[in-house]
Amino acid sequence: MNNIDAIGHVTGRSVYLDDIPEQKGTLHAVAVGSAIASGRISRIDLSAAEDLTGVIRIFTADDIPGDNQIGGIIPDEPLLAEEEVHFQGQPIALVVASDELTARKARELINIIYEEHPPITDPRVAKEKGQLLFPPRTFESGNIDDTWDKCEHIFEGKAETGAQEHLYIETQGSYACPMENGNLKIHSSTQGPTIVQRTVAQILGIPMHRIEVDVTRLGGAFGGKEDQATVWACMTALAAHNLQRPVKMSLHRMDDMKMTGKRHPYSSDFKIGLTKELKILAFEVTYYQNGGAAADLSPAIMGRTLFHATNSYFIPNVRATAYSCKTNLPPFTAFRGFGAPQAMFVIESAIACAAESLNIPANRIQGENLLAENDEFHYGQIAKSVNAGKSWAEVNSGYSIGEQVNKIKEFNRQNHQIKKGIALMPVCFGISFTKTPMNNARALVHIYQDGSVGVSTGAVEMGQGVNTKLLQVAAKTLSINPERIKLETTNTTRVANASPTAASSGADLNGKALLIACSDLLERLRNVAATKLNTTPEKIEIKNETVLVSGKEAGLNWNQLIEMAFLDRTNLTAAGHYATPVIHFDKSTEKGHPFAYHVYGTAAITVSLDCLRGRYETDKVQVVHDFGNSLNLKVDMGQMEGGLVQGIGWMTMEEIAFDETGRLLSNSLSTYKVPDIYAAPKTIECKALETEGPELAILKSKAIGEPPFMYGIGAYFALRNAMKAFNPMAEIPFSAPLTPEKVLLSLFSSKQPTIVQAK
Repeated sequence: MNNIDAIGHVTGRSVYLDDIPEQKGTLHAVAVGSAIASGRISRIDLSAAEDLTGVIRIFTADDIPGDNQIGGIIPDEPLLAEEEVHFQGQPIALVVASDELTARKARELINIIYEEHPPITDPRVAKEKGQLLFPPRTFESGNIDDTWDKCEHIFEGKAETGAQEHLYIETQGSYACPMENGNLKIHSSTQGPTIVQRTVAQILGIPMHRIEVDVTRLGGAFGGKEDQATVWACMTALAAHNLQRPVKMSLHRMDDMKMTGKRHPYSSDFKIGLTKELKILAFEVTYYQNGGAAADLSPAIMGRTLFHATNSYFIPNVRATAYSCKTNLPPFTAFRGFGAPQAMFVIESAIACAAESLNIPANRIQGENLLAENDEFHYGQIAKSVNAGKSWAEVNSGYSIGEQVNKIKEFNRQNHQIKKGIALMPVCFGISFTKTPMNNARALVHIYQDGSVGVSTGAVEMGQGVNTKLLQVAAKTLSINPERIKLETTNTTRVANASPTAASSGADLNGKALLIACSDLLERLRNVAATKLNTTPEKIEIKNETVLVSGKEAGLNWNQLIEMAFLDRTNLTAAGHYATPVIHFDKSTEKGHPFAYHVYGTAAITVSLDCLRGRYETDKVQVVHDFGNSLNLKVDMGQMEGGLVQGIGWMTMEEIAFDETGRLLSNSLSTYKVPDIYAAPKTIECKALETEGPELAILKSKAIGEPPFMYGIGAYFALRNAMKAFNPMAEIPFSAPLTPEKVLLSLFSSKQPTIVQAK
């Protein structure tokens, strides 16, 4: 099945938040952000702005009737700053006017006097000063302290990864409309409608049932709208509830970039120990997560970093410690991979550090240490249905990696200015929310009298194709034409208490709930048919809208069966509830079984580097990926390619820069670069690994949203290999993104890397 939204997207008929027709009397809101990164608010003068024609009202923290708090995991973030500000762009006030232009003009007239304090932007400095968002965590396995003496080789180093801007096409926004009896309907560009509902109720001091949140689709999110869409919905809700008029807010791109969080930057220290045979005996790592000014989703993101510290490798002795450091930058937040990419970059850097020191290719160490069946992860889960070695072998044989390496060596021998590099990137990514209670979902299904079907779930369509997959689940389970089925908007009144569409679990959780609801309806219909046909339900089958008895057509079609069921007063509505079984985790011991299953794969990435200019191209990416039994290979391939290119962008050109005052320098598309058609790989090849998917995946089709992102990490190491081919003595810090400027500066350096080798 093709993506059911594709035609609407390319013809411009798909409805996003800014396409919703405005009600008469709609007002427009603009947030007023802090001009400094750290300090106290001495005085706010609103008079000039309030006098501007068209300004309806300016809200501050004093106007919030409920709790001025939007922190989801830790209550440490006000909706509107009260006495202190902690990052540039932190909302202080909300201007509501008859139109957006007037609201923006009024914002410029507001005079805020600050008592400025020196900001902290470096997570290591924050750690030294004791500025942590919450206590650190450590995952440990084996006995690492007694293992170092058994290692033939020991290496230490430092790894740095930068932030990344989500750059969703549709910016953050919300449209709140007062309803009868003090109720409120909110259209929000959010991945978590229930989070919005709960937080708005908290801000307004009213029950959740008075708030209805409705989402048709998002114009992209990538995690940036899991938690951080909430603030804008709360602002429009505050104004609409108070003024009893519809209020809309749609952020301009530069406001969005300045005021919202991004992927967490990490600074990390590693130590790795290997045997003479290149087996990794010990790995110790300390992560300094730059959390920004408030916790946001940092606790969960830091947890997933710790879970993925060893990537696709079995390491018997591990100690991984993480600190979430409080800085005066916008609160960093969820982004595709949710902390796992930062961890995988560190272990791959450690392996590269060891390989370069031993003068061997990194893939020798990688291949020697891949996970095998029944290996134990450092967090206690036993690895099952492991496809790490299988995908690695298929990449090497299917794409003739050995032959490619030899051709690259010959090319580099004959060319001085242009050098090529290749790197392999294995991936092992756990699927589930790491907070166990979040792994549940519900679905509501109506069969109407004419045989058509309406489906509501908690899944949010944001371009990833989840609606297409859910439609397939319903059509396959009921065995009816997909054209009979309508996917409703995601709405908190129809499906309550939904987890956000995140963690690559949207299709699994909501698809399983939908499967349960459809199966329940199917069972009722079989009972109706059995009564009509004087047989037992076990002999009844519905196939392609036809009723079969013991495999033979019974002269009863779908429409007739539905009419019969309706006249018989059979309930043609079903609600399905699904909670992922098996999974659990004990934070007191940092051990458990947190993931329903793991996704595996391996990518080979080849690059060409112009060593005179520092410019490079990604020649090709060749992937063997573990899709399980893909429900929709077209959709999955699209996600694989998109995630891969986004990962390459993070590793190469996407550089977020703040100055020492906490001001965002890369605040527009002229100063922040993302991959375009010219920067994308010239060739992307992907083979589906032949394997049987797990039962805990929807129809055995494995999750696809996040795992491919990590393949992009291989681009960094391919570039590094090309640089080493030009200058083997070059000092290249393990620091991403590896922009052309960084490449050029490193190419002509001459120091040896800082490496400690014990034996």
